[in-house]
Amino acid sequence: MVAYIEAKNVNLIFTPPNRMPVTALKDFNISVGEGEFVSIVGPSGCGKSTFLNVLLGLIPPHSGEMAINGKRVSGPGQDRAMVFQEFGLLPWRTVLNNVELGLELKGVATSERRPVSQKFIEMVGLAGFEGHYPHELSGGMKQRVGLARALATDPDVLLMDEPFAALDAQTRDIMQAELLRIWQEAKKTVLFVTHQIEEAVYLSDRVIVMTKRPGRAKKIIDIPLPRPRDYEMRVTQEFNDLKLQLWNELKDELTVHGNG
Repeated sequence: MVAYIEAKNVNLIFTPPNRMPVTALKDFNISVGEGEFVSIVGPSGCGKSTFLNVLLGLIPPHSGEMAINGKRVSGPGQDRAMVFQEFGLLPWRTVLNNVELGLELKGVATSERRPVSQKFIEMVGLAGFEGHYPHELSGGMKQRVGLARALATDPDVLLMDEPFAALDAQTRDIMQAELLRIWQEAKKTVLFVTHQIEEAVYLSDRVIVMTKRPGRAKKIIDIPLPRPRDYEMRVTQEFNDLKLQLWNELKDELTVHGNG
């Protein structure tokens, strides 16, 4: 596999004033191929979300190398977009206006950004809701708006930080299936942070298991389940064997000292 996203020996230390330094990432190494869907799991406080922020260019590492398509990550770039757990929608803007926000900030004219935004509103299943405001939408619909907003800027890499954590179980299952459909249609490289083992297995080509803090990539597990995937595959023996393999790698990291 040719590396499209590559992290080599990334180290990150937080040094809050009047407190002891905290090593968030230590010798963190991963390699992701173009178009792959890769999930990251690990105990709370292990640096999963921190790594996404480093890759997004918001936090510079203390040492190590980060590259996307052979170009060093030195700050934010238009080749990356993030979908957060919190929906982050502007309450005074409609669905359409929220989706086109990124294009607007890039200076794209209304006549150009409107059809692009409409395309992704339709892709995420929100056609007919263009004029609605966030308070008129369900949690799942708000997350669809956030996903459409990220896709509208046409990033090469989509970073997703526990985007379904705030949703109820049924809506989460629906959004997982929708995300796979959208990913296959949009053909993006995805890094997806989650605490749910089943979610990671269902969505991913590979899953990275992180150690407790300081976070390292402990194990990378291939998910050789056929695509497209349906909900029913979750009850198969192969699916549950992969869940067990992932749990066995993760459970030793879930100690009291690893959480926080």
